[in-house]
Amino acid sequence: MKIEKTALAGTVESSDIQFTLSASDNGIQIDLDSPVKDLYGKQIIQVIEDTLKAYNIESVKVKAIDKGALDCVIKARLVTAIQRSLGMDEPNWEVL
Repeated sequence: MKIEKTALAGTVESSDIQFTLSASDNGIQIDLDSPVKDLYGKQIIQVIEDTLKAYNIESVKVKAIDKGALDCVIKARLVTAIQRSLGMDEPNWEVL
């Protein structure tokens, strides 16, 4: 699938994460800003990549501002941003 428009989901409050997705022609580009990046950055990026792959997204710019979100929050916020960027009205229940 291709990202159709820039989308935002989440907040920069404690225990949350904010995603901004935009179109790209250079594969998946992830920019992660997190105070726990040294400890959990690989895991956060893995959750992001797995979620993007579940939607068959192969090219996207991802800006993630993490404030200590758990994996389930990361996935939920990213799914919301993906669905907004794809213009989906109904959730893709198979991915969830």
